[in-house]
Amino acid sequence: MAGDPKALKLTSLADDARIALSNLAEAAVSVVTPSVRIGVTGLSRAGKTIFITALVHNLVRGGRLPLFSAHAEKRIARAFLEPQPDDGVPRFDYEAHLKDLVDKRIWPDSTRRISELRLTIEYESAGFLSRALGRGRLHVDLVDYPGEWLLDLPLLAQDYADWSRHAVELAREPKRAQLAAEWLGFLATLDPAGPDDEETARKAAALFTDYLRACRADAFALSTLSPGRFLMPGDLEGSPALTFSPLILPEDGGAVPRGSLRAMMERRYEAYKSIVVRPFFRDHFTRLDRQIVLVDALAALNAGPEALHDLEAALGEILACFRPGRNSWLSTLVTRRIDRLLFAATKADHLHHEDHDRLEAVLRRLVAGGIERAEFAGAEVDVLALASVRATREARVKHEGEELACIMGTPLPGERADGQVFDGETEIAMFPGDLPRDPEKLFEVKNRTLDPSEDRLASQGKHAQNPPVAVVDEDNPLRFVRFRPPRVEKTAGGRELSLPHIRLDRAIEFLIGDRLA
Repeated sequence: MAGDPKALKLTSLADDARIALSNLAEAAVSVVTPSVRIGVTGLSRAGKTIFITALVHNLVRGGRLPLFSAHAEKRIARAFLEPQPDDGVPRFDYEAHLKDLVDKRIWPDSTRRISELRLTIEYESAGFLSRALGRGRLHVDLVDYPGEWLLDLPLLAQDYADWSRHAVELAREPKRAQLAAEWLGFLATLDPAGPDDEETARKAAALFTDYLRACRADAFALSTLSPGRFLMPGDLEGSPALTFSPLILPEDGGAVPRGSLRAMMERRYEAYKSIVVRPFFRDHFTRLDRQIVLVDALAALNAGPEALHDLEAALGEILACFRPGRNSWLSTLVTRRIDRLLFAATKADHLHHEDHDRLEAVLRRLVAGGIERAEFAGAEVDVLALASVRATREARVKHEGEELACIMGTPLPGERADGQVFDGETEIAMFPGDLPRDPEKLFEVKNRTLDPSEDRLASQGKHAQNPPVAVVDEDNPLRFVRFRPPRVEKTAGGRELSLPHIRLDRAIEFLIGDRLA
């Protein structure tokens, strides 16, 4: 990305004025009942929908949340859903997502657009004086949006020529060149100074989109996939604002003749920023008080070091757009800052708990730059390994005289390990393997040799009753499969319990615990 991402200027004076007016209006409403807006984001399939659904379900149903202090101290009177404050934003479909998880035991569809849900919590304050004044209320507005949209925010500080050159350079890198071959080959036949042509623009955009889609596939798990709406166009599908592509431009920039193909592409690129990117940043992103960034590090681990480096770069671009810092009552009237930022490595239930600290270390390595910047600005930051819905349980199984720390669960239909295809019904025990103590080893270039004595990586092919999750090969010693949601337990009286989780309570405590003190 051209330029220093820390110096990105993403708003105009008019935008700043509009943001300030919006903050003033919200502050006036919050005098009666305080509110906190929490952004929930992450790149595709990181678990955003699952996180919100599990959080609301556990709070509404009174789930097992021992690390959420207000709940553990029995100060939560009730939690319930109310109509959201933004009438122009789709409502997060909590009820349908919960039905998918509990009744159908399938994972809900991924986030494809922005949505919102308001959860209201009635609570008793921890302080004697505040408690004497009566029960408190807090509105928690959960804003769900695709992380890919954040990758678009740096476009606001880039012109078409810079973006185009960066995109072409990225596509020519070894890890992407084969995926981009057809698109790059087509670009090589185009003359940017030649006449504009709608059919040419549509073909270039289609091939560019195919390349981005191929990058996102599980086998590669690449994360730098801007523009984000090309993969989730919504109601803009087929519009000129989504029918453009980078071009191979001359080194010296050159003139942009009127009526040329380059002029058409530049105009549509600027339209994309005006119609898609700027309104999202101005109307939604700048109104957030707190943020959780969900990261599917295991998918990148599956794909190897190149995917990890690409995820690190994508997260770096995303985090450069955040506005972290301390908030005061007066400062929030003009410009809001994200005063708490939580990074969560999802799918922690795919590893034994003994490896959770190592998964957190991998995540810290991925977002080290963002953590440093946020803490320097005064924001509180935390990192944790999380499973919003726990799909496995743990067991210790003896195999060939050695006791292995296994996980047990039902793999999704079609998942594969060691040549076996799972049917989606059979529960199995698997040894997922160990992450290395030093996360840097996971970022090393391929063709490294494995030391059989190091962190038991060479023993990952072992399994208990069925094929293992982790299959050793010389290119990638870590493999993980996906599991179905669990069957929800019931009490002796037949009452359905809340969804099981790993550290969801710690995430809730970090995000809102201080607001319920």
